[in-house]
Amino acid sequence: MRTIVYADGGCDPNPGPGGWGVVIEAEAGRIELCGGDRATTNNRMELTAAINALRHFPEGAQIEMRCDSQYVIKSVTEWMRGWKAKGWRTATGPVKNVELMQELDALAARRDVRWTWVRGHTGEVGNERADRLAAQGRREALGLPPRPEGGPAPLTGTAALRAAVAPAALATAPAVVERAPPRTTSIPLDLGLGLEVSRAANGAGLTPQAYVERAVRLALDLGPEAFERMRAEAGGAAAPKATEANPAP
Repeated sequence: MRTIVYADGGCDPNPGPGGWGVVIEAEAGRIELCGGDRATTNNRMELTAAINALRHFPEGAQIEMRCDSQYVIKSVTEWMRGWKAKGWRTATGPVKNVELMQELDALAARRDVRWTWVRGHTGEVGNERADRLAAQGRREALGLPPRPEGGPAPLTGTAALRAAVAPAALATAPAVVERAPPRTTSIPLDLGLGLEVSRAANGAGLTPQAYVERAVRLALDLGPEAFERMRAEAGGAAAPKATEANPAP
């Protein structure tokens, strides 16, 4: 019987401080692991989560690894064989994060692993919990206390709607609830700063609103003192804007 494992990782912003989380549905009970890095990328944290999950098991263990990262799943199931045949190179150059890829490959080769992609943030409890653990690992890497646990991991999207509204109500008016506009507030920006935000958001593959929201959340997570300290360490310069693209096989 395979042990179900959820692995997740991420950064905010990307590149930037990140974390990884693992949930192992063991026979004796749930096992949770997490960690983080002050300077990393989404892809590195996704790989690190899978690596730490496999490290937990002895050789020969039967595992079903569930990840919401297609980067991880496709790397292992589709791309690695070609990379190794070419000396760990892609059609455009060296494989990114090659040391993590090689460790993941070696760990998986000594275990019986079934790799399963799951869609993130759709209410699957193990995946949602792994996401929360990754956020906790990121906070720990920044030297911040963990957020208080308010019960089970929150559901999102349609899953949250179905959990919160009675089936009869869903049958009569689901569209009204799902189309309710988000509550927002307007914050004016200097024209020059607005242009900088637009360029940075475009480089990160985000909308300006999403980019600003991430920046504000990071500042709130850090707090005034840690935020100013990080700005001073960076010389007041903005963090790198580029995101790490998924490699081609």
